[in-house]
Amino acid sequence: MSWQRIKDHPSLMLGLAATTLFAILGLVSLFWTPYPIGDIAISRRFMGPDAAHWLGTDHLGRDLFSLIMSGTLVSFTVGAAAVAIGIGIGVPMGLAAAMWGGPVEWVVLRISDLAFAFPSVVIAILIATLMGPGTVNAVVAIGIFNIPVFARVARGGALALSSLDYLGAARLAGMGRAEIAARHILPNIMSLIIVQGTIQLSLGILAEAGLSYIGLGTQPPATSLGLMLKDAQSLSLIHPWLSLLPGIAIVLIVIALNIAGDGLRDALDPRLRRQELS
Repeated sequence: MSWQRIKDHPSLMLGLAATTLFAILGLVSLFWTPYPIGDIAISRRFMGPDAAHWLGTDHLGRDLFSLIMSGTLVSFTVGAAAVAIGIGIGVPMGLAAAMWGGPVEWVVLRISDLAFAFPSVVIAILIATLMGPGTVNAVVAIGIFNIPVFARVARGGALALSSLDYLGAARLAGMGRAEIAARHILPNIMSLIIVQGTIQLSLGILAEAGLSYIGLGTQPPATSLGLMLKDAQSLSLIHPWLSLLPGIAIVLIVIALNIAGDGLRDALDPRLRRQELS
């Protein structure tokens, strides 16, 4: 997608800029935070914002800005890894269902129906409960739900292209189904996958926060935005900023991703392209 098309969609620019800002904030925490996230000092707990601690400190005296930086990285990492699982497994499944049909398509659709019969968070909680708490298990739990989502997207996109002339020409040229899917169909449905990936990334960040909040996600001494909410739960009436800050961070990240996703959908929609050219 050209830079001109991005500039033509202010909402896309806004969403990408905000998402990039949060991503950079998280990445910077890999090698620098104002204070180490394990720097506990009871003598400075519950401090308000000042020059030394920009957002104040928590009940253990840890710097809240440092915790939010590190928690943002964990949230993005979990969400992105879960999306990668969904794309890596779900897209080939969806393409196989569309190209081979028959029993293959029936199995893929029934697996998708089973997954969609239950709320995604409930499935993630069930899987995380069976596998045990932890960041890696949260990635697997969220990623498993992403698989049927991307399988449906890939199958629908492939079926929409299946009647086009150039695919018929590819079949007449002797190309096999797998080669047609890889060389002709997959590149033409990447826009659908990218838009859906943005949506699933925001849902993955919410799911990670939920799992961490109930004790099934990231575990101390690591931190995440959901774990910060869990730690601040009993103090929310006395020191409300302890829960408001990570909660606001989650909301802003999800809003930024949703705005970016909406902008990508508009920018990549071929019907809008035709309208612009006409």
